[in-house]
Amino acid sequence: MKKLSKAFMALLILSAFYCTIPSCISENYTRTYNLTDRPNGTRQYKLNVVVTRSLYEYYVERSHKQVSEEDLPKFVTPQALKPIAEKLWEIYQGDHEDFANGVLMITHQIPYEVTVTAKYPIETIVENKGDCDLLSYLAASIMKAGGLNVVLLYYKDKAHMNVGVNLPTPPRHARTIYYVDYNGIRYYIAECTGGDWRAGWKVGECPQDLIGENPIVVTLEKCEQWSPGQISASYSTLEYSTLSLTVSSSLIMQGNTITLSGQLMPKLPDAKITVFIKMGSSLWTVANITNTNFDGQFTCVLSLNHAGTCYIRVSWSGNDNYAGSDSPIVTVTVLPIYFITLLIIIIAIVCIGIIISLISSQRCQDMGI
Repeated sequence: MKKLSKAFMALLILSAFYCTIPSCISENYTRTYNLTDRPNGTRQYKLNVVVTRSLYEYYVERSHKQVSEEDLPKFVTPQALKPIAEKLWEIYQGDHEDFANGVLMITHQIPYEVTVTAKYPIETIVENKGDCDLLSYLAASIMKAGGLNVVLLYYKDKAHMNVGVNLPTPPRHARTIYYVDYNGIRYYIAECTGGDWRAGWKVGECPQDLIGENPIVVTLEKCEQWSPGQISASYSTLEYSTLSLTVSSSLIMQGNTITLSGQLMPKLPDAKITVFIKMGSSLWTVANITNTNFDGQFTCVLSLNHAGTCYIRVSWSGNDNYAGSDSPIVTVTVLPIYFITLLIIIIAIVCIGIIISLISSQRCQDMGI
């Protein structure tokens, strides 16, 4: 019986080990954008942006369904891009117009390519391409993260989109000024396409074929309010970070818990660690968020309530000095509850077989056979 049980358990562990496992290599995506202190300014900056693989895959797996104008705000994700907004404010020092033009400098450096499926700004940054709506989602996300009052402007008849920005005063740098009035608020047009980041469209300017058009104004109350992580952004080269992950057991029963632990390097205290899990072929979801202790270590308890192969990884978003990082992916096999019943039945059958064998042997001895 013991040999049978051990062999059965070994088979389960072996099958879990050789199952198809997603890549466990931590990979970041880095982009660099040029900026000047104002339109046509002389002082130049290079903004380095780093996206972790886990954050990119999280958005790749989100719903991209787009049926009507009501679906558009979900592609605006200010929380994920907040570090970019914070870095832009370091240059533009409270000037809303210069800040908005700085955002346009970024989108004007992303190659234009027609994209049928709507995408989230993190995808646009990583894939480094997009059309008018993708670039508008990106610009609106950064502007909203920076505290600006922005809307999406959707030109349905022209199959085009750009952004409307409310400013305290009319634009100073626009060669001509155009705006959309919505509920008594002036939203100055911000065209996000164009390949000339230095001399391209400024806030308040409008492409010739859109002059006189009446776009649908899409407000952003229903934009994404939370993100599992953020990009890293800095004007200097970001240093590498690493994140380890271990689990207390790689084989547990359904409904039981495991303890996750790991180390962030550098050893930063109070760093937010996001725990992602994936059951089989399902989507990556956020299972927990914890923080490192004074020595950069973290622990948390995770309850696994679904049977199957569970993939786990943790992520740190980074800061002004260090790029974010993901841990390797760890696999845990979660045995279903009915496995206990099956095991009891097997044990019972083996025991009955042994008893019958013993009784048969005894009878043979009694009969002198």
